[in-house]
Amino acid sequence: MTDASLPADPAADTAPESPDYDAMTRDIADVPAVEVITTVAVHLLSAAAVNLGLDKPDSEYKDLDEARKLITALAGLVTASATEISSFHAAPLRDGLKSLQLAFREASVVPDEPGQGPGEKFTGPVFG
Repeated sequence: MTDASLPADPAADTAPESPDYDAMTRDIADVPAVEVITTVAVHLLSAAAVNLGLDKPDSEYKDLDEARKLITALAGLVTASATEISSFHAAPLRDGLKSLQLAFREASVVPDEPGQGPGEKFTGPVFG
């Protein structure tokens, strides 16, 4: 078999293109801060819910230690950014945060003292 009879490798003929970092930077600069903040908050909210086992009964992903970290990070973000993103955006995030804090308290075998639960140093004690 000669080299001429081998099929051509199209990947060998072209060098991999490098990403257009200028365009990517310009794209992220066009995203309003409120959208970035709320997107990050929703990711933290979703990850915490999964780690609380709220995705399905007997979830194999339940990990209260991880949930505590995520809820605390969410509480810090929501509290710090509330005045920057307006009540219109902050209120639903606060509601979701409170729901997670209550779900954490319910899921804990040994509940934290009021004010000691995840994120409560930022939000104050959470009661049902």
